[in-house]
Amino acid sequence: MTESIKGNILTPSGWVHGAIAFGDRIEDISGGITDPQHNSDDYILPGFIDLHVHGGAGKDVMEGGDAVHTIARIHARHGTTSMLATTMTAPPEDIDVALTAIGNAVKQRGKDEARVLGAHLEGPYINSGKLGAQPNFARPATLAEVQRLEAMAPLKVITVAPEIAGHLELVRALADEGMRVQIGHTLGSYEEGVAALDHGASGFTHLFNAMSPLHHREPGMVGAALAHAEYAELIPDLLHVHPGAIKTALRAIPRLYCVTDSTAATGMPDGEYMLGRHIVHKCMGGVRLPDGTLAGSTLTLDQALRNLVGLGLELADAVKRVSTNAADYLGIEERGRLKPGAYADLVVMDRNLNLKAVYIEGERCDLNDA
Repeated sequence: MTESIKGNILTPSGWVHGAIAFGDRIEDISGGITDPQHNSDDYILPGFIDLHVHGGAGKDVMEGGDAVHTIARIHARHGTTSMLATTMTAPPEDIDVALTAIGNAVKQRGKDEARVLGAHLEGPYINSGKLGAQPNFARPATLAEVQRLEAMAPLKVITVAPEIAGHLELVRALADEGMRVQIGHTLGSYEEGVAALDHGASGFTHLFNAMSPLHHREPGMVGAALAHAEYAELIPDLLHVHPGAIKTALRAIPRLYCVTDSTAATGMPDGEYMLGRHIVHKCMGGVRLPDGTLAGSTLTLDQALRNLVGLGLELADAVKRVSTNAADYLGIEERGRLKPGAYADLVVMDRNLNLKAVYIEGERCDLNDA
């Protein structure tokens, strides 16, 4: 059954004032090229894509079971139409539980849920000296182990500290298998970052956070990203990264995209929640370990979009940062853009960027609390 909605439609060619017709995929976009400032109609945007999601609605990916489905529902209510469920550094048995559940969620999307595209394996192949909020179960990687994990759920993104012995060779092997290898939770130098990129690494995990910083005589991993990266993810909750640093990254990295790094505390009141094996505390809009270390966020991508526009980005550019660039990073042509043949993943927002409707593969989601 075909549905049609009208408004200011953001297409790959620019804004169209008209109608978009769709079933599970977009069938037609009609109307004329326009500047949305010439009318007061709603914005119709590509659905948001989040490649770093740990939790939401009180649930954590590491719980396994049905937790991923609950998480996918809460994020759908904030405009995320597809996502990567993200693991924590943990003992092997915990990661197995999480990936088994993610694999099941990939096979079957439930009602009102964002599409789970696969997993982001954030650890355990990180540097124990740069854990951030990760539990201390870091260990070196082997190709055989990653291949075993890949059999449980599609590993779309894997975070690696390239300075660990043997990891540069692993980066090349994983990239050759089609995984997006990201540099993160690392004490690596600028030179080690450049070497990782030369070996096939393609991005950086939550840029600036949990990596060696930029200094004018020791550029560090941040310097490698700013000088050489085509893609990197960044958390724009205005707590993890200063607005000035966000603007620096936007100028330096052509296809910077935004993630939430959201936790079980997302969409929940202040209090205690789990992040993997850690107890974390939500207070004053942030999530922290008992020692004050930032431990993920409560961000949603609709708020990320508003934050980017508040920093001065044009809406069309901000949408790329929460949708199109992430799709391009994964090599997905049929999401993250509104064009005939693409999935009907749509977000409708009013002129103040408040969410009015979300469609996932043509299905309108219930935006009310479960």
